[in-house]
Amino acid sequence: MDDEETELRNPFPSPPSHYTRYTTHNLKLLELLRERQGEDADLYALNQYEVLSDQTDVPDWPIAQLEKPRVDWVLEEGHYTVFGDTWSLVAQIKEKIPSLAELGGHQLYPTDPSVDRRPALTSILRSMLVTYSKLLNSLLLPPPTASSQIEPEWKRHLEWINVLAQNIMAAANDLRPVQARGNLELMMRRQVELRKEETKTIHSYARLSNHF
Repeated sequence: MDDEETELRNPFPSPPSHYTRYTTHNLKLLELLRERQGEDADLYALNQYEVLSDQTDVPDWPIAQLEKPRVDWVLEEGHYTVFGDTWSLVAQIKEKIPSLAELGGHQLYPTDPSVDRRPALTSILRSMLVTYSKLLNSLLLPPPTASSQIEPEWKRHLEWINVLAQNIMAAANDLRPVQARGNLELMMRRQVELRKEETKTIHSYARLSNHF
């Protein structure tokens, strides 16, 4: 992996190295180039030195690189790339967290968010507790012989616990927007209560001052 790709995958990446090209002078050259060739012209195909022969400090790289991203191209391709990761589109340019089933996992709860998931999640939790108990019991069994071809029982229980844990984590991640909205509502209610208390305190001091 080269340095540029490593930087793209950095959680806090540095600004792209070409940001220094977006100077006022270069942007004016781009606007002038577009005016002289028309809005529909392919700026990459023309000779910018000939078109801008009367201008100074014409860069040696294509000025068309300063053009804004074409959103219609992104919609046509159905995906876009950010920090080295490719994201698919859903109707519009909107990030969509894929479901566990879409990621190739064994999903045990309803995919439709409008369906109540609590019964399914309760069953998943009970299944995890039962499987964990069976796993502990299987660890107390005598170890298999070297010639045995039977898969150890503890391994099957461990694989099933992994599937159950994936479902619980995926379902919890789906509820993060709901949790964030609930926390925001509580915070706003608390702010309103604090303002009411402050206003009540101010009125109390105002009434005391009137008596004096």
